[in-house]
Parts: sequence; C-alpha cells; structure tokens
Amino acid sequence: MAWTIDPAHSSVGFTARHLGLSKVRGLFTRFSGKVEGDPSDLTTVSGRFDVEMASVDTGSAHRDAHLKSADFFDVETYPTMNFVSRSVVKDDDDYKVIGYLTIKDVTREVELDFEHGGEQTDPYGNRKVGGTLTGTINRSDWGLTWNVPLGSGGWLLSEKIAIEIDLQVAENKEAVEEEVAAEEKLSV
Repeated sequence: MAWTIDPAHSSVGFTARHLGLSKVRGLFTRFSGKVEGDPSDLTTVSGRFDVEMASVDTGSAHRDAHLKSADFFDVETYPTMNFVSRSVVKDDDDYKVIGYLTIKDVTREVELDFEHGGEQTDPYGNRKVGGTLTGTINRSDWGLTWNVPLGSGGWLLSEKIAIEIDLQVAENKEAVEEEVAAEEKLSV
C-alpha cells in the first residue's frame, strides 16, 4: 500500500548549538516522499524522503545563504538530501527506523526514533497516519566541517545536530491534494 507525505501537515527541522550557549533551529520548507507498507504493522513499512536543500530557513537570510554555500550544503552541486529506510524495529511503545541518510555525496546509516502518532480519518474521508522521527547526527560525518574556534575554547557551532521530522502521510496522493485544496478554500 502506497502512502504520500502530506507537506502541509509535516515538517523537517534541525537544531544546532551556537557558541555552546543557545539552540538555533532551522527548517527545510520543501520536501517530498513516499511510504510503502501496512500502518497496522509498522515493521513492514519502508520509505524514501527527499529534501530540497535550498529551502533551508533558519530565520536569518545571511545564515541561510551561508548554509547553502560550499561551506555547508553546497546546494548548487548537491541540491537534494535524502533518507531511505532499511528497516523498522519495534522498541517498547515506539519504533527505531534504520536507514541511509545522504547529504552532499556522503551516505551513512542512521538510526532514528519514531514516536507513532496513530491513524485517523480526516474530515474528507481520507485515511492518515502520523508520527515523529528524531535523532542526532555528527555533521562532520557528512563532510560538514566548517567551524570557527573560540578564544575561550570550544567551537562556534556544535558538531551534533538534532533532527526532528514530523510526518503525516495520506493513503494516496489525491487525498493530499484534495485536503490542501479544501483548506485553501476555508482560509479565503
């Protein structure tokens, strides 16, 4: 059974520490993906998630431009980041999703926690499933090594990057398009 990611009800975010003091959060605003399998047994589910790197938004145009540059994502050369799941394993009440994350030209296996949000039928009769993927990666494992040493010790940017992906998937692509159109009519 094929499921389509509903971008209007999903988000792809990350968090990094700045100066070791505060957390700076960012989003990728354009992404897509497909999920295959039976949501009544999540261990049968597999999926692919593609993110347009130029859609990064941290709330600072200057910082976003730097992230898009060759110092970080090099979006001219590597416009897309993707995650392809390999397996889903039950972990108490939640799940572990093991897959391959590709950033730039580097692919590494990662393990993400999945908090299953459940299943619902929306007001338009469309079957939806949702949940949250979270995890932490070391950015240098993907060649994202730009940094500045601080005079007091430490670094400008954290090595560890927290990832949070809130997902809602619809049983078919038409359901996603139908709901977006209906919500647009309500907001006018």
